[in-house]
Amino acid sequence: MKKLLMFLALMLPALAFAGDTPKLDSGDTAWMMISTALVLLMTPAGLALFYSGMTRSKNSLNTYAMVVGAFVVAMVVWVVAGYSIAFGTNANAAMQKVFGGFANIMLNGIKWSDLSGTYPTYVFVAFQGTFAAITVAIASGSVIERIKFSTWLVIVILWSLIVYAPIAHMVWGGGLLMHEGALDFAGGTVVHMNGGLAGLVLAILVGKRANYPRIAVKPMSVMLTALGAALLWFGWYGFNAGSAFGANAIAGLALLTTTVATAVAGIAWMLIEWIVYKKPTLLGLASGIVAGLVAITPAAGFVNVAGSMIIGAVGSLVGFYGVVGLKKMFGYDDSLDAFGIHFLSGLWGALATGVLALKDKDLLWDGPLKASGDRVAQFMVQLESVGVTIAWVLIGTVVVYFIATAITGGSRVDKETEEIGLDEAVHGERSFYL
Repeated sequence: MKKLLMFLALMLPALAFAGDTPKLDSGDTAWMMISTALVLLMTPAGLALFYSGMTRSKNSLNTYAMVVGAFVVAMVVWVVAGYSIAFGTNANAAMQKVFGGFANIMLNGIKWSDLSGTYPTYVFVAFQGTFAAITVAIASGSVIERIKFSTWLVIVILWSLIVYAPIAHMVWGGGLLMHEGALDFAGGTVVHMNGGLAGLVLAILVGKRANYPRIAVKPMSVMLTALGAALLWFGWYGFNAGSAFGANAIAGLALLTTTVATAVAGIAWMLIEWIVYKKPTLLGLASGIVAGLVAITPAAGFVNVAGSMIIGAVGSLVGFYGVVGLKKMFGYDDSLDAFGIHFLSGLWGALATGVLALKDKDLLWDGPLKASGDRVAQFMVQLESVGVTIAWVLIGTVVVYFIATAITGGSRVDKETEEIGLDEAVHGERSFYL
């Protein structure tokens, strides 16, 4: 009898609240914290290695520093004001379409105990901050080996606030494109088109590297680039599966489609090189992997395995053409092909989402496909989201560039610094002392 009474005493509180829906889910919270750490790994480790390995040895350390510098600065900017602009609420209905306002500056009004769904809002802030940071870091790949480090850091601050945060608001934070029903699961427009196009604009404004393309630019270490691609793939599970915002079935779908699309894209790039150049390169395989990751990002939680295969294969073809064909045709110096891979493969993924997304209301966000099964209307919404993103990035990046160069007195290093290499001339260091 005594044991029975003790059992009832322990169970009665639990039984009293059995009908209540739990507010915080420990599984979702744990997954979102892990996802945040995975996305963080993608920038100061994955992207930094991927980029610096493709750079000439005299500039590899500077390239790494530009990626890591962008990450740490953008994260602080995000907490100070970026989050408020992207996910805050604006009292002005017209402004709310593009701008979240300043109510949450320095996370004002957000308590440590507040929740976003089933996990803490602070975790959501950190998770989204890693997206903001990697987006601007992607753009660095287009202007390495000739931009001033001081100018780059000023660009990171301004661009994060003027370009990235409003686009994130429009697509994910309750703004214009989210209201229209645009589908972007984890950042095809917000991250990859955004960062890739910004890179091209900056590359054109800064100008070509000295003697480009007359001299061959040999990568310092293809092995480092391949290692960077592997770390990007690993971290991308936080990027895509984490965008399900919980340890749930949609996260499982996103994990599988990400894996399949990336593998198919790697095979596709390798085969193209084998056919065209008669040799499959490791650099090409690594590039195909990244192109596949980019292409599947906007669609990861909306498509089935067959759809992911199509997106991965075509995304690799599009990226290959951007790197090999389009750059040569127009003659721009996109140093590490941020535009060719991130923008073009991201553009394909964003549009393909409207074509290949499943008509499954448990998967889809609000939009024409979910509301009425109208795939043509959904594709037009995707087209609108692409157009708005392109226009905003083009105008915003130009404005940011001229403000930054006015502050720092120009964007380029001098000829002597470029000749010596930015590692020693700017940082007083070398990647390797042999």
